[in-house]
Amino acid sequence: MPFAEKIRRAARERARRAASQLVHRGWGFVREAGAISAERPGPLRFAELGAFTKLAFPQGTIFNEQAIAVGCYCIIGERVSVSAGFAPGLQLGPEPIVRIGDGCVIGRDSNIVGHQSIVIEDNVWTGPSVYISDQNHSYDDPALPIGKQWPRNEPVRIGAGSWIGTGAVILPGADIGRNVVVAANSVVRGTVPDHSVVAGAPAKPVRRWTEAEGWQPPIRTAPPRAIPEGITHEQLVALIGWDLRLPTESGESAGSVGPVDGRDAVEADGPRDADPDPVS
Repeated sequence: MPFAEKIRRAARERARRAASQLVHRGWGFVREAGAISAERPGPLRFAELGAFTKLAFPQGTIFNEQAIAVGCYCIIGERVSVSAGFAPGLQLGPEPIVRIGDGCVIGRDSNIVGHQSIVIEDNVWTGPSVYISDQNHSYDDPALPIGKQWPRNEPVRIGAGSWIGTGAVILPGADIGRNVVVAANSVVRGTVPDHSVVAGAPAKPVRRWTEAEGWQPPIRTAPPRAIPEGITHEQLVALIGWDLRLPTESGESAGSVGPVDGRDAVEADGPRDADPDPVS
């Protein structure tokens, strides 16, 4: 290959690398600037938007946010749509139609469509592409197109501490208890008792915990090990990869230090067992 051609190829490769870095840095800046929080709500005026809550950019469709309340310490993923009422600009009364509690995580590409009442209690986490609605179409009149028949509303509640798997659908009238697991791609309607695991379409109980009998059928893996007494925050961060303490005014976590070697903590507690149970 001629020397001049080598120079041109090297220059093109350097230009591609520089362009790639520029695009990624620019996109990172756009994502940070476009995120919604209580401190930077942008054009949105929620009924409530708690401290340390963030709606990732790009957001999905959000309208009538004056009827939507979101608690503290929530993460709303990219392209999540949250709406109240049929169309933007409606006056929907003084009380929020959609309530999301503290510490909730809503996975990307999910949809929360409220018309009467959707209550998502504290510490509910969802996977991506979850659909939650309190309204469904009617089909009573066989001579009339379904889309032209007046829909029915039924309130929805998801109890505190529950986990909703990827692609699940929560139908109008669903009343999900506390600490419930909804398996991926399940369709939930009706009442789900506390401490249950449900799966399928329609979702049915496949496991439940009671004080008298524990988990039935029994969980096939050993329970998670408790955090060892005396473990430091830095060792815990090294184990799980998250720093859960509140940021200080400088933007760093309170008491944070440089990189931490978590091997001592891992060796003290032994290796963590993988959980092969696909449901629980």
